[in-house]
Amino acid sequence: MSRNLNGHNNAAFVNDNDKAIQAGDKPRFSLELTEKGKISLDDDYNPYEQRTVEHPTTNSETMFHLLKGSLGTGILAMPNAFRNAGYATGTIGTLVIGAICTYCIHLLIKAEYELCRRKKTPSMNYPSVAEAGFGEGPPIFKKMVPYIGHTVNVFLLIYQLGTCCVYVVFVASNIKSVVDAFMTDPIDVRMYMVFVLLPLILINWVRNLKYLAPFSTIANAITMVSFGIICYYIFREPVTTSGKDAFANYTTFPLFFGTVLFALEAIGVILPLENEMKSPKSFGGSCGVLNNAMVLIVFLYVGMGLFGYLRYGSEVEGSITLNLPEKETLAQCVKGMLAFAIFITHGLACYVAIDITWNDYVAKKLGPQRKKLFWEYFVRTALVLVTFLLAVAIPNLELFISLFGALCLSALGLAFPALIQISTYWYQKKGIARVWLIVSNFFLVIVGILGLVIGTYTSLSEIIKTFFVDEE
Repeated sequence: MSRNLNGHNNAAFVNDNDKAIQAGDKPRFSLELTEKGKISLDDDYNPYEQRTVEHPTTNSETMFHLLKGSLGTGILAMPNAFRNAGYATGTIGTLVIGAICTYCIHLLIKAEYELCRRKKTPSMNYPSVAEAGFGEGPPIFKKMVPYIGHTVNVFLLIYQLGTCCVYVVFVASNIKSVVDAFMTDPIDVRMYMVFVLLPLILINWVRNLKYLAPFSTIANAITMVSFGIICYYIFREPVTTSGKDAFANYTTFPLFFGTVLFALEAIGVILPLENEMKSPKSFGGSCGVLNNAMVLIVFLYVGMGLFGYLRYGSEVEGSITLNLPEKETLAQCVKGMLAFAIFITHGLACYVAIDITWNDYVAKKLGPQRKKLFWEYFVRTALVLVTFLLAVAIPNLELFISLFGALCLSALGLAFPALIQISTYWYQKKGIARVWLIVSNFFLVIVGILGLVIGTYTSLSEIIKTFFVDEE
């Protein structure tokens, strides 16, 4: 006789499972014998209940970290993004891109939970989710399993190094803007990059993030105060649409797209934040931490982009801080404070790139007798030098932001989550549900690919035109 398990008839479950197997489908569930000899169901495994986090974060702390990860140099570049789109297109475009980004993050979170349940593991990082997801999909996806994790790591690495390049240009440009107010013969921005190189190397030699935490807190406070002062300069005179474009030329829209993606996406920190939560179920949902944070983030980005562009028009710079009055002490203080705050944040941004390069690749190649500490410091120094050399070669803030937003976040934030969703539920969805799974996610993949190709091409074309063709 069959016993009831969790209120269900065991024979009925087995018959349904057998029918699924005979039909060539994936079984609905699997039965296993536990150590006590009892039958258990895969569906009973809850990854959230199996996580052991030493210092779990509350919902409010997670939301604060998400805001901190999204509010940086990107928001200061939003007025320039609106210049490339027009204030009407920019407002609508930012809202739409924000909604799509949020939806794709939900796809990634749901896929992670489902894959953790199937693999009976408490949590996964982004590359692991990609590998596990592609392993659950059709044959063409399974062939990509050995490569997809490395592909995700490469995009994450390029994005984080790109962010560090943006930071180097931002810090040097704002220091130059402050110093130029007191100099009769201004020097090139590249010289200021040379001045900050050694401090950047030293701050990236800090191997434990807890030593950077107090500076990060100070940087966050400085950033919030600086945003308030920037808003004062924006609104101290009436803003007007006179002389501003509602719809800009379509040829510059890819630059807008890349900048907004760079500004909005914090895809690299999403899974780590969710994995460290005290109540991870609260992260998703219609009124969850993610939606609440993204609504606030998109609102702030639209506000800064719209009113910043209406205030400065076609004269807006790659960072709105560079439009602040050069002769006013308060404006100069804002530039200096933000330069310091972003300088501190460089160590945190580069930490992810160092972690991927060192722990996932270099350290595994070294034998136990090799001088690992020496090589770790070598890797840290080399990565800082890479970001420095790229910044020196192309010291243009808005083009850097647009390039890395289009190149990396079109893939990480749009295409990959959609592909993972398709492969994860390939054998679970039937009929109309499978059609919707394919069509909806295929649309996101197309948007991601178009954004990557067109946005990257446009950004590179502008870089070549600005720094190579014009110089000739």
